[in-house]
Amino acid sequence: MGVNVSVILPCRDEERTLAGCIRQIKKSLDRERLDYEIIVSDSSTDSSPEIAKRHGVKLVRHNKKGYGIAIIEAMHKAKGTYIVIGDADGTYDFSEIPLLIEQLDYGHDLVIGSRLKGNIKKGAMPWHHKYIGNPLLSFLLNVFFRTKVSDAHSGFRAIRKDYLFFLNLKTTGMEFASEMIIKAAKNNLDITEVPITYSPRIGESKLKSFSDGWRHLRFMLMFSPTYLFFIPGLLLLLSGFFILGAMMAGTLFISGQDVSIYMSLLGSSFSVLGYQLMNLGLYSKIYAIHTGFEKEDKLIDFIAKKVPLERGIILGLGLVVLGLAGFFLFFQRLFTTLNTAWILFILSVFIIGVQTVFSVFFISMMLVEKRD
Repeated sequence: MGVNVSVILPCRDEERTLAGCIRQIKKSLDRERLDYEIIVSDSSTDSSPEIAKRHGVKLVRHNKKGYGIAIIEAMHKAKGTYIVIGDADGTYDFSEIPLLIEQLDYGHDLVIGSRLKGNIKKGAMPWHHKYIGNPLLSFLLNVFFRTKVSDAHSGFRAIRKDYLFFLNLKTTGMEFASEMIIKAAKNNLDITEVPITYSPRIGESKLKSFSDGWRHLRFMLMFSPTYLFFIPGLLLLLSGFFILGAMMAGTLFISGQDVSIYMSLLGSSFSVLGYQLMNLGLYSKIYAIHTGFEKEDKLIDFIAKKVPLERGIILGLGLVVLGLAGFFLFFQRLFTTLNTAWILFILSVFIIGVQTVFSVFFISMMLVEKRD
């Protein structure tokens, strides 16, 4: 009979806890009469590899640091239909593995062991992780990617092996946990959670609160250019033209001082900056697709196949000509009553036109394969 379950233990210098984790896994899965294997993905400098060998588990040795790379190295050696991932530091109760496997048997594709819905023992999780860091990052992930996960960064999870390979996970650090959920959500996998027990770790923690949290947030933002670039850019563009429109209609006095020119400069800056951010959002989507972090996108496919290079250039040149015409007419004194806001509006249109021309060329270079 083939292996049903492969349990992957990312391990770096866990000689104090590894043996206990292995024994607990064996006891739990033997009781369930499952065909399983235990894979220790090890980059340790202590006696962890010798402990793994003594307990007869599969050892994958490498010298690469990082949570994600440890799992990637091990998954290629896994034979099980289901893959369970859990830290080898004694924090997770591996007698609860059957709870995760049960959900896969029910038809779910990815099962997360939720610490926040389960039992977090005293001293197991710092208060700022429990009440601020994990809830906040999980909330942002849910908003950005329309998931319903309470503990996005739990290290105890189970997934079908074929889906783990299908997701084509690439990150090597702690953000691997976020990448798995994000790509699972983007590919419409069925994600569920089960409450688990979380205990204080034995030995020194390898987590770095700020840097690890930032890596998770950075990765989420990279995968959501709509929230990072497009929405802020659109808000800046609209507010910039709104300010310019208000200043074109009249003057603004604050404490008896005419501040119209300053507000006009602010409006012009907002509009140009906002348009550039929207372009960056488009570049980011294309880059994510080319590097394999993102699947095909309907908007990008539409631009590549339905919007010719020439049409974008004509649009940009049209804005440039409009801006130049405005300058020409102004300097010909046909608009002698124009205030500064009008001049800055014309300048903004001209700059956006130039940006459009060069952005269209750049996007076409990035999409040359799709156009072919």
